[in-house]
Amino acid sequence: MEPRIVSRFSCGAASAVATKLVLAEYGATRETAVINAFIEQEHPDNRRFLTDCEQWFGVPVTVLRDTKYNASTVEVFRRRMYMAGRTGAPCTKFLKRELMDAWGKPDDVWVLGYTAEEGKRLDAFLDANGSRRVLTPLIDRGLGKADCLAMVERAGIELPAMYRLGYQNANCIGCVKGGEGYWNKIRRDFPSQFEELATVQELIGPSAYLFRDRKTGERYSLRDLPPGKGRYQDEPDIECGVMCEMAERELAAA
Repeated sequence: MEPRIVSRFSCGAASAVATKLVLAEYGATRETAVINAFIEQEHPDNRRFLTDCEQWFGVPVTVLRDTKYNASTVEVFRRRMYMAGRTGAPCTKFLKRELMDAWGKPDDVWVLGYTAEEGKRLDAFLDANGSRRVLTPLIDRGLGKADCLAMVERAGIELPAMYRLGYQNANCIGCVKGGEGYWNKIRRDFPSQFEELATVQELIGPSAYLFRDRKTGERYSLRDLPPGKGRYQDEPDIECGVMCEMAERELAAA
């Protein structure tokens, strides 16, 4: 028996399109599954998007929820006394990766939602996970992020609220992987979430500071982030090109 194909659906547009393409290609002939890790700090509209996508996929999404940290990034930061660094973010490790790994099987084939612009990210993943079999439906079809946004909208599904507010993804409200412009936007749009993360940062101390002064090399906190510093695109770029149309024809024929 061939190994199961598992899509790790993140409630993002690229993840949704990657899942839909793989289900259309393999759903009738292979065992497939779609899983999602619930995170407390995500925008609540992500759950609406997940439900809409379930109807589009034609299969249910298995939602996993961490119990050790109550599915909370803030709880992870407080208890681990760490927010982000060269080894990544602990929230990703404890609330997503370890949870999904424990649910999965060793020979599962993973569906990766990397877009055509993210070839380097795919290379880095393969370098770190050389034995893992993967499917990369977006890169294989030359689909970029804008194509994915357009395909979701043309499927009649409203994009997650974070996209509609001008964010580049549907990650948590206040993602520690974001830059200065991103965090200034979070401070304007979600002041209470900004305040909560700033308070946790102060609890942990300078090791949790996300930014570094380019002149002095010193780290500085969210509270010390100058308003207006950094640049962040205010609107998602939604356009559909030739590759997008080809993929939609493929779905229509499935």
